[in-house]
Amino acid sequence: MRRILICLSLFLATSTLLHAQIANPTQWTYTVKKTKGNKAELVFEVNIKDGWHVYSQYFEEGGPNRMVINFTKSDDYKLIGKAKEITAPHKEMDQLFKIEVQYFTGKAKIVQPIEISSTKAFKIKGNIDYQVCQDERCAMFNPDFEFTIDGKDAPKDQGSVDQSEKKNDIQNHNPEAIEKETTSQTATIKADSSSKLTAKEKQAKNETSSTSSEKKNGWALFFASFIAGLVALLTPCVFPMIPMTVSFFMKENINKAKVRFQALVFGFSIIFIYTVIGTIVAITLGPTIGNYLSTHWLPNLLFFAIFLFFAASFFGLFEITLPSWLANTADQQAEKGGILGSFFMALTLVVVSFSCTGPIVGSILVESSKGQLISPIISMFGFALAFALPFSIFAYFPFMLKKLPKSGGWLNSVKVVLGFVEVAFSLKFFSVADQTYHWNLLSREIYLSIWIVLSILMGIYLLGKIKFAHDSDVKYVSVPRLFYAILAFSFAVYLAPGLMGAPLKALSGYLPPMSHDSFAAQSGSNLSHPTSMLCDKPKYSDFLHLPHGLEGYFDYDQALSCAKKLNKPIFIDFTGHGCVNCREMEARVWSAPQVLSRLKENFIVTALYVDDKTELPESDWVRSKNDGKLKTSLGKKYADFEIQFGEIAQPYYVLLDTEGKILVPPMGFNRNIDQFTAFLDNALAEFNRRTKK
Repeated sequence: MRRILICLSLFLATSTLLHAQIANPTQWTYTVKKTKGNKAELVFEVNIKDGWHVYSQYFEEGGPNRMVINFTKSDDYKLIGKAKEITAPHKEMDQLFKIEVQYFTGKAKIVQPIEISSTKAFKIKGNIDYQVCQDERCAMFNPDFEFTIDGKDAPKDQGSVDQSEKKNDIQNHNPEAIEKETTSQTATIKADSSSKLTAKEKQAKNETSSTSSEKKNGWALFFASFIAGLVALLTPCVFPMIPMTVSFFMKENINKAKVRFQALVFGFSIIFIYTVIGTIVAITLGPTIGNYLSTHWLPNLLFFAIFLFFAASFFGLFEITLPSWLANTADQQAEKGGILGSFFMALTLVVVSFSCTGPIVGSILVESSKGQLISPIISMFGFALAFALPFSIFAYFPFMLKKLPKSGGWLNSVKVVLGFVEVAFSLKFFSVADQTYHWNLLSREIYLSIWIVLSILMGIYLLGKIKFAHDSDVKYVSVPRLFYAILAFSFAVYLAPGLMGAPLKALSGYLPPMSHDSFAAQSGSNLSHPTSMLCDKPKYSDFLHLPHGLEGYFDYDQALSCAKKLNKPIFIDFTGHGCVNCREMEARVWSAPQVLSRLKENFIVTALYVDDKTELPESDWVRSKNDGKLKTSLGKKYADFEIQFGEIAQPYYVLLDTEGKILVPPMGFNRNIDQFTAFLDNALAEFNRRTKK
């Protein structure tokens, strides 16, 4: 029983996945090239991330959004003709719009010839409207550009201007970048003119910045899966097989070098088998399945049932086994020895241990399949690496077997504890479907009550007062068992105040929001929506709620109208019922007094749910500017609206003035309270500056 606490904490870690924000997949640079006389060329170059494409300026109307380069009118210069696309675009028949479209991948270069009229230095300003797409998702961007011209007879070559680098600095909440951007009058990201980096250095820095969150998320997933692989080793189907498997290699102990080589082949074979499973899942589901798995009732209820099924297996109700012929065939091939024999020995281990590893592997795949295409592959590689290490190490150094703990009843205890954990995690899937479709079947206090009961039952089990089918008799309570039981009971005590409205910040990402707490509703907490501080009753307030007693809206048009009446900026929270990080931000950041007071007093708070399934009346339907399709539900409408700000991840916070223009660069998930407070203060200062004009 010495490992139960470690197993429990490690298994909990397997469900902790980070939600990386998606950066702008394009990077623009702008240069001026002098030509003959008083003429010059404005050179626009774009680097496009692999897998994405940007639509051209020139193809038939009625399809995707074409690129448009807009110049601010000025007497200092005039355009000569239209912008020329130096890079030849790809041409393809679009099956949706039934027209031939043109687009760029990788890199593109566009040149706009101009004639200079002014003899003094001046600036050419404007913006680029363009659509960037990947598979079935698209986003619109509208960056500003600026060229400096020295005047007639002296146009100056300009250094590369990195649009996306500055945006990445702002998204990473660089205080200097935010302060500079606050003074601007537009919502676009301008170049950092003070930068002394070369173009190549800027590009390298930008690529590093834009992928850092993805790498961080990948590493978190890898380590969580690695830990799950270690947990799988401590189950009764696997742990006893370590010495049995090592004995297979000892049959050929005449040549130690050969034995060690086969041990390595055995370990790599385990990794290969599980990674192939992850690859099949990735290819089958694809990268666009994430939102469907996260919000639709069918997969969430299916996962809820699967986790309960796994828990029943861990409790000993039945064993999950693969067909016996598969194990027998693999075992027969393993007896042949050699490299092929080592591979089939690994396959035999995977098949025979499936009754214990299946629920853990299934849980990992359920979680990782919500991520990007590569996530299931990463998760299975991490799991397999941890799973294979002990077998390879003990086969390579057989003398270490003497130090291996003996098998016993503690192994089954690990399985049962994991069963309790599986039941607890299963509720998260049911809760997401319940919130998204407003069934109101699983309120916060019911959710907490079940968790409390599970914790108490786990404590009683560890004390030996409950016995399952395959458990050994507990003649006395060992010291480790006692400490684990204390932990289980302590967790139940920690959860108890949540029934009366305590926020339980440490678990905010896994619990239903406070608005689903009927106990709090009965005590007159934050579920009501008084209109004294608002212009009218918020639409959808009968089933959507804001935390911490905040008053606000759930419809953008209604919020904008009220903002104009009250002359206040709008705080838009792009959120979702199934968004773990959204709940964590509300519990840890919004609840801070300095943040909460600012939201209450200075902003029109507007929560736009991107995953809500409520069907809208036909009068509220909108046709997307991104894909041309009608958005008929509340969630689809505001998921499409978020894309206009260049983001599809949640939470995402956008601050607007009364004209719907961005005040400061938007912010994503950030638990730093001081930075979030500065984010609000900068927006309010910019709003006041604009209103004084």
